[in-house]
Amino acid sequence: MKKVLIVTYYWPPAGGPGVQRWLKFVKYLRDFDVEPIVYVPENPHYPIEDSTLEKEVLKDIKILSQPLFEPYGLAKIFSSKKTKRISSGIIQTKNQSIVEKFMLWVRGNFFIPDARKFWVKPSVAYLNNVIDEEQIQTVITTGPPHSVHLIGHQLKNAKSVKWVADFRDPWTSIGYHKKLKLTKASQKKHKNLEREVLNGADQIVVTSATTKKEFESLTSKPIEVITNGYDVGPAVEYSLDRNFTISHIGSLLTGRNPINLWKALSRLASEDPVFRADLQLEFMGVVSKDVMDSMYKHELGPYIKMRGYGTHTDAQRRQRQSQLLLLVEIDSLETKGIIPGKLFEYMAAKRPILAVGPKDWEVGQLIKETNSGVIFDYEDKDVLINQILEWYAEFKKNSLVCQSKNIEQFSRQNLTAHLAQLL
Repeated sequence: MKKVLIVTYYWPPAGGPGVQRWLKFVKYLRDFDVEPIVYVPENPHYPIEDSTLEKEVLKDIKILSQPLFEPYGLAKIFSSKKTKRISSGIIQTKNQSIVEKFMLWVRGNFFIPDARKFWVKPSVAYLNNVIDEEQIQTVITTGPPHSVHLIGHQLKNAKSVKWVADFRDPWTSIGYHKKLKLTKASQKKHKNLEREVLNGADQIVVTSATTKKEFESLTSKPIEVITNGYDVGPAVEYSLDRNFTISHIGSLLTGRNPINLWKALSRLASEDPVFRADLQLEFMGVVSKDVMDSMYKHELGPYIKMRGYGTHTDAQRRQRQSQLLLLVEIDSLETKGIIPGKLFEYMAAKRPILAVGPKDWEVGQLIKETNSGVIFDYEDKDVLINQILEWYAEFKKNSLVCQSKNIEQFSRQNLTAHLAQLL
């Protein structure tokens, strides 16, 4: 059985989408004659935790760890709340305090490529011995945080191992990168490190065709698209909501603000008392202030239900109970290749997806191919209202269903088979 070393920052009890990808790959790799050994930080700073995910870690998998120094602990001296928000990816662009501006500037210019950079040196020293002792043939690094790839780069230079660099998100083209108040020198450092990683790896794995195309302009190394996916787990008990529930599962961060959707729902609620009585907007996770302000501005406050963070099982249940599932991405060129991990769990939930994102969003093609919902851009108005009314009419007849197809290709087991072929 071939041994692979997987270097990842996010691992249970971490919550959120970042942990799911490799937790599930590890779960199935043995089915394809690959033995995973996982290396994680001993004392990480996870902004979101879900202890129930620890139950999904195979009991006999070897998990190694080393201590990590993270400056987020020191930043809490200034503001614990702002530190947690920034480390979660929630960067407010309006009304930033002096402290928040300073923290962003320090984060962007002193910690390159990110605040986990201090884990690189001790990890390389430790893993050099592990590779020899375990006779590791392949090292896999997964980012963000992209500093993890620097561990792979140095191990590749020191040992005769194959290195696979997995990018769950892009590096310098990710939406929040521009908000880090980078100096020209810092921007250049990021670009140089990105090129070093892309040209140093033996194999690159990305989650979208858009990211693959972007990276192909930076390297000639082989790049493979392996999307995120859904897991076929134990049945989750549920019953459909009696309300016309439109649910968003996960964080709704700054910029993901579909104003025309809020306008459409506000108009329909004001014109039809029956629709008004049925409507419910549900959010499971953090919602940024600008999105909340926008919904209240359009008088949607009475229909909002905030559930806060829940376990992964809770999220799956709510996905299946909701009438419609809302998927939103920032309206920008940089986000056309972002495919949220929740998309595939939405597909598995078999509820219609209402997606709003940039024009030519890669998600749109996936939704159309699987017949799992309808996608709109930020400028859509009348067509959006008409579609909501069509769904609502089906809801009133108890016939609102999702006739999705060909989603099996996105099962975690099938995706792991694809990964194993690369290894």
